[in-house]
Amino acid sequence: MRVLVTGGAGFIGSHVVEALRERGHEPLVFDVRADPGADVRDPTAVAGALAGVDAVCHQAAMVGLGDGVADAAEYVARNDLGTAVLVAAMARAGVRRLVLAGSMVVYGEGRYTCPRHGVVRPGPRTPADLDAGSFEPRCPLCGEDLAPGLVGEDAPTDPRNVYAATKLAQEYLAAAWARSTGGSAVSLRYHNVYGPRMPRDTPYAGVASFFRSALARGAAPRVFEDGRQRRDFVHVRDVAAANVAALEADPAPGALTAYNTGSGEPHTVGELAWALSAACAGPSPVVTGEYRLGDVRHITADSTRLRTDLNWRPRVSFAQGMREFAGAGTREG
Repeated sequence: MRVLVTGGAGFIGSHVVEALRERGHEPLVFDVRADPGADVRDPTAVAGALAGVDAVCHQAAMVGLGDGVADAAEYVARNDLGTAVLVAAMARAGVRRLVLAGSMVVYGEGRYTCPRHGVVRPGPRTPADLDAGSFEPRCPLCGEDLAPGLVGEDAPTDPRNVYAATKLAQEYLAAAWARSTGGSAVSLRYHNVYGPRMPRDTPYAGVASFFRSALARGAAPRVFEDGRQRRDFVHVRDVAAANVAALEADPAPGALTAYNTGSGEPHTVGELAWALSAACAGPSPVVTGEYRLGDVRHITADSTRLRTDLNWRPRVSFAQGMREFAGAGTREG
């Protein structure tokens, strides 16, 4: 299968390219880092790249939380306009298979249970609560403490920052393309991806990269809030394998299917910092109590659907991945 991989020179995309080659496919890299003319927002460039292609694996995106709404136009241009140009060109070219790099950020907060009211959806945390060090969301009905759990793909979406809004819009565009053309679309809703070639020292790098960069400088990782916020850290090779599984599957035509893509092993951000500090033999993490508006408290995946439908399993454990990542290369910018 000839697969156009947008963003194929990037962190996740480069691993997808390797995984496709290992499975005997022919990946074609479309990325401005490899070719300045390969901009997914350019209809002419995209149309030319789609010639003879069987499927598209769409990894190109501007990632991270960004800076409030100041960079909203840039996010929309890169993520949503880029996706719109891509699916329009796919429709004209007759390419009917799409795998999209989705994100868990479309959910907002994760799944919470109140002892009195069952499953509830807390609203955004307020600056007043965060300033006071009250980081845990409370039941919107009674104010009681909530128990976090795993969020499934059928949970309501609630994007809480510009990046999240653009990732959800990408799914809507892919779904509209699938309905219009009879094509099949899969969105892999990535959780916190880490591993070799992860970008560093940019405003859009992940927390694992920030911690590792600090340790490389001999500095202590700075942990926001109280370090107890839960995430699902999934290794980039496992994410690449999920992309290949989705490309090789036979999803329903005319629709978009979403799959949570996580390790299934929730860990706190504090645990991540301590694991990397230990693996790097570096200074102990510092819990700062600082916060970023737009961050959610707990978001961890139920990846049962991906395991069941596509027979995918994560292979890299948290401990193994942290040891490897501590000594692996990252990318500038």
